[in-house]
Amino acid sequence: MTFRTTFRSADFPSVVFRSVAADDLDGFLPLLVPDPASVLSADAYRSKLADGQYRHAWTWIAEDPSDDGGPLAVAVWWGPPSQAHPGALDAVHVDGTRVPAERRTALAGALLRAAHLAFKAAGADEAPAFHIFLPGDFRERPEVVEALAWRRAAAGSAGLVGFLERLGYEWVPQAGLRAPATTRLTFEAEPDDEVFVDLFRQVLRGTLDAGTRAQAEQLGAEAQARHDVALYRDQFLGERSWWRVARDASGEAVGFGVPTRNHQGPVVGYLGVLPGHRGRGYIDEILAEVTAVLAAQPGTEQIRADTDLANRPMAAAFERAGYRNFRCRVVLSEEAA
Repeated sequence: MTFRTTFRSADFPSVVFRSVAADDLDGFLPLLVPDPASVLSADAYRSKLADGQYRHAWTWIAEDPSDDGGPLAVAVWWGPPSQAHPGALDAVHVDGTRVPAERRTALAGALLRAAHLAFKAAGADEAPAFHIFLPGDFRERPEVVEALAWRRAAAGSAGLVGFLERLGYEWVPQAGLRAPATTRLTFEAEPDDEVFVDLFRQVLRGTLDAGTRAQAEQLGAEAQARHDVALYRDQFLGERSWWRVARDASGEAVGFGVPTRNHQGPVVGYLGVLPGHRGRGYIDEILAEVTAVLAAQPGTEQIRADTDLANRPMAAAFERAGYRNFRCRVVLSEEAA
């Protein structure tokens, strides 16, 4: 898929926006230099292109045909190899040597708008959200704030007006497996997807996860639950047999956990306590079980997880379990969370 349009303005009278071809790599890869608000490097791009997480149709450049200095900007979208449409925007870079700082937002925004039109014309339901990984203390770092600001402005001009901040946590074996304060629950694998559909549906009520809440409001609880089960079963790389149902002494289900893997490694995919059982400290026991399942897998060097900034109970549970807050993920989307 190649989609071309022309952006004309006093600043950029004749710029072409298009998806790339294989012979474009040498032109745009030099732009992929990590900066305070982007971790993507040229080597990482090549690696993910090779395994299908990046694609030529999902990589877009802005170029001036009258300028032989190479692309002025590049934007890179990501998606699982099995997916037909991109799932997230990973990076936007502008050539700061040829595009003045006061013009880069306009150029980047036009590039994103052109790509969004192409993705939707190809059948995508919405523009992919922009995921920006930042240090946990980014607000105290002026260089990070500045690098985020122009990207947020460019994304906003392309319709990504929603802002969500998520805290990233990491557990490493050196932290040890910390026993929760109580051990009231038992855990069992449950092969029946319908059991998990029901659990996912129940846990939506009163959830503090803003993204999940917004999706459920749009799709309905039942459809959202089925979407979540299919997502973790079919698109994540962990074993379905790792999923756990948590039961109290009477045998009643009180919550569940989904240990899994993504393309980077082991992750706490999902965990929750059912509404009638919240406030009793069960989250610590479920997180301990999820961590133990993942830690037992060969080659586990770290386990990662994240939670909304507003979900303080979950953040506190991660910290009690020995996870450290190592980064922040800002998500810019079409829908405000």
